[in-house]
Amino acid sequence: MAADLQAKYSKLAQEYSKLRAQNQVLKKAVVDEQASSNSLKEELKQREQCLRKAEQEMDSLNFRNQQLAKRVELLQEELLTSEAKGKKSKNKGDSPSQPSFQTQSVFDEDLQKKIQENERLHIQFYEADELHRQQEAQLRARLQQLEKDAEQHQTVVDNLTSKYMDTIEKLQSDKARLEIKAQTLERESKECRLRTEECQQQLRKYQTELSSQLKHNSSVIQEKVPFNDTKCNDYNSLNVPPHNRRHQLKARDAAGQAVSFVQDLVSALLNFHSYTEQRVHIYPLDSSIESISPLNQKFSQYLHENAAYVRPLEDGLLQLHQSITEDTVTVLETVSKLQDFSKSFSTYTSFLQKILPYQLKSLEEECDVPLCTVSLNSKNRELQNDLKALTAVFEKLQNYISLLALPSVRSDAMPQSSSSAVFTQLAACLHGLHDTTKELSKHYSQKVTLEQELPTVTQKLRTTNECLLSSLASLTNSTGKIATFFSNNLDFFASSAGYGPRGGAGSLNPLQAESMLSNKKKASAYIHAVRRTRPETVPYTEALSNRRILTSSTESREGLMQQVQQSQEKIARLEQEKEHWLLEAQLARVRLEKESQRIAELEAQLSAALGGDSVTTSSQTAFLTPECTDPETEEKTGREASHSTSVVGMLTTTPTNEIVGDEESREHLIKTHYMTRVAELTTQLQMSDSKAVHFHAECRALAKRLTIAEKSRETLTEEVKQANQNITRLQDELSTTKRSYEDQLSMMSDHLCSMNETLSKQREEIDTLKLGNKGNSKKNKGR
Repeated sequence: MAADLQAKYSKLAQEYSKLRAQNQVLKKAVVDEQASSNSLKEELKQREQCLRKAEQEMDSLNFRNQQLAKRVELLQEELLTSEAKGKKSKNKGDSPSQPSFQTQSVFDEDLQKKIQENERLHIQFYEADELHRQQEAQLRARLQQLEKDAEQHQTVVDNLTSKYMDTIEKLQSDKARLEIKAQTLERESKECRLRTEECQQQLRKYQTELSSQLKHNSSVIQEKVPFNDTKCNDYNSLNVPPHNRRHQLKARDAAGQAVSFVQDLVSALLNFHSYTEQRVHIYPLDSSIESISPLNQKFSQYLHENAAYVRPLEDGLLQLHQSITEDTVTVLETVSKLQDFSKSFSTYTSFLQKILPYQLKSLEEECDVPLCTVSLNSKNRELQNDLKALTAVFEKLQNYISLLALPSVRSDAMPQSSSSAVFTQLAACLHGLHDTTKELSKHYSQKVTLEQELPTVTQKLRTTNECLLSSLASLTNSTGKIATFFSNNLDFFASSAGYGPRGGAGSLNPLQAESMLSNKKKASAYIHAVRRTRPETVPYTEALSNRRILTSSTESREGLMQQVQQSQEKIARLEQEKEHWLLEAQLARVRLEKESQRIAELEAQLSAALGGDSVTTSSQTAFLTPECTDPETEEKTGREASHSTSVVGMLTTTPTNEIVGDEESREHLIKTHYMTRVAELTTQLQMSDSKAVHFHAECRALAKRLTIAEKSRETLTEEVKQANQNITRLQDELSTTKRSYEDQLSMMSDHLCSMNETLSKQREEIDTLKLGNKGNSKKNKGR
């Protein structure tokens, strides 16, 4: 460990030295670039100074030109005045004209020289100006390029410095962490040294003890044991074999994983067969509008029975998983539940063989539909081939599983050396099943996409196709999981069992090994029973005192129990009397109601017979008191009846000296009460049953919705990921285009500024040329 840390630390130090050297080179490059940029800035300043000097010279030349122009104008004016004077003095004679002609010729020569000098100065100024502009443009372009290079170098330097600072900080933190780790490892190494010394001392002690025990045991064996039973295979087979419990735990774990995978496979197969039955009722003919063909009717009838063939696969494997425990021997000869699973798988394979012709004929009927295109027909043919391949793969699997289940019925049916080859072929067959289901799902999805383009496709068919595709996808996933699981555990399945004879010689019969394990369990139970600790004994005097206390407490307990029993009998008797009187009060209330009705009837008859007012008033006063007392009795009897509804079992104890009408009324009341109660309970039971059915249907619908929602959620998450990727890509493109546009705008603005400067200069030149042309025209006019 310390050597690894030292190697890591040396490697980090080498990288740090490399980075440091690179940093020095980059620093030198940055300094060189800064020096070159400073020299270029100084050169730019010198050129600007030269430009300013040239501008000053140009201003002085312009000023000189203006002076010369003014002087030319003055000379022209003087020439004009002299010409006018010469015309006036023509008549006077030739003597005065001669000097005027001479002066005029002198002025003309002087003017011609000045004009030539002015033209030469203009040409020189224009050439100097053009040269200055070119140099300025070159210097500006070079300055911009150097500024960009300097910025790039600066960004590179900044990035590298930040990167190197991060690496330096990381290396420092790693160094500190490694130093702390090295210190902890040193402490641990010291502790380990101390522990090793202690262990060595204990080892020496144990070696001495074991050597002494070995001598003693060897002497005992030589004296007492007549023979060694491990040398003979027949005697060795009677010994309890060593048992590998980890092998059993791993077998149980593998069986549990296989149960979960087979549960997924069973649910996928159930969905596939159910949705296929639903599709047969919808396409090519809708059973709700017209009757489907007899072949499809038979096919749907067989598909309706799919659960009876698919569910036993899950039950058989679950029973196999439950039969594998920690203290059993799990090999092909002892796993009897594998035969049940093989039978279930063979029944399902026969079911697939039975429905295969109907599937093929149903696809042919779909091909015979007038709207069936050529591509759809080809997809149906491919589906027929896929279904045939799927049935063939299941037949192969059934053969291999039956081969593996055969040793549990007959131990000599298959040698142990060929079981590994069977497991290898079974793994290859499972991979072939996964490939077949993948091809079936792909062709079916292509067929569904072609059917979506047909004009006669209904929404019901679309939903059924989506459900079929989802069931095929789950079938493909479950078969892929089973194939990968079997391939990963193939070495474990093909390995030898986790038990064997003592000494590792020969092999044991699995049934014999299982009986040995049962005997081992009995022996361990007997040893545990023998080693059970006995209860501690009690002294004799303490036992006598405890007996006296126990007898006195039992006597007092018996007395208290008698008192409690008497009080309970008294309470029961009082409860019976209470119920009796409550029922008597209820009967009295009923009799009172009957008597009041009878008296009211008699009163009505009497009033009708006599027709007098006096009788009616007397009858009213006579029967007014019971009507007034009736509410109180009704309240009392109502309260008592509310208490007596729950206790009716003591009616047999009431005296039977009442009238027959009272007994009938009482029985009628009890009967009506119980009938109403039964009616309420039946209504509640019906409501609960209907609610349970409704909730069950709603739960199934919600489960289907949940699966569809999960699939839609997965598709939406994929779409969101793609949308986020597109957004990031578009943002990057937008930033790049924005940056390029900004650069172009800055270049255009610079170009516009330069164009404005050139235009202003051209305007100035045009103005100067116009002024020069005006002066020339004036001179020509003067001539």
